[in-house]
Amino acid sequence: METKTTLHVSVLIQAPAETVWTAFTDPSHITQWNQASPDWHCPKASNDIRPGGHFSWTMAAKDGSASFDFEGEYNEVDKPVLIRYTIADGRKVELKFRQEEGHTIVEEKFEAENIHSPELQQQGWQSILNSFKEYTESLYLSTPQPLNL
Repeated sequence: METKTTLHVSVLIQAPAETVWTAFTDPSHITQWNQASPDWHCPKASNDIRPGGHFSWTMAAKDGSASFDFEGEYNEVDKPVLIRYTIADGRKVELKFRQEEGHTIVEEKFEAENIHSPELQQQGWQSILNSFKEYTESLYLSTPQPLNL
């Protein structure tokens, strides 16, 4: 039996958990932050955030040279504190949203794939999470009240 490598990334976001949750799960927000670098974007996203629900987020190079769908199924959803899902290739992911004194810590654990180095994967996932942080904080600072679905 093969042991899978689990990687961790995290950010501290200056916004309440409700805002962070909404920005992470609402497709209209996902398309605004879901990229690892400025030369990529997320032209479409669908998200059925419930156990057994599916998601699909398209990531594409802005120059049209590459794209892929990041897809999977939710295993556990506990709004606004926990999401567990399985990516289409069978890897498991866990996200925890922990509110502390007006900010939210997002911790993400994911099973590494075997194509890219663990360091490269961790950098990529951290870059996406950093993009999420930047977007969510700018959203919250422009309307400093929790967003709710």
